Amino acid sequence: MATLDQIATKIITEQELVIGPLAWSEAGKVQGLQVSDHHITFNDGDQKEVVNRLVSQYERLFGRASHEVCREAVASMIADLKPEEIPSSLR
Repeated sequence: MATLDQIATKIITEQELVIGPLAWSEAGKVQGLQVSDHHITFNDGDQKEVVNRLVSQYERLFGRASHEVCREAVASMIADLKPEEIPSSLR
């Protein structure tokens, strides 16, 4: 089963394909997420909410298409999760 840290990492790496290393620096600005050497750690709060903030960070900067990149990147990872386990931004 996919974990939220795997989901967040997949979102960042897919964004990196589109926007380059800026994807990692933008992820580092998300409250509750610590980025170091292309690894992430959740450091506080609800992990689903942190993933929602990550998706919002990219969408705020790059628009709706960026949100869709996030959703498509993790579609196969969230397919087996219960609806309540999926961050709202990825439903």
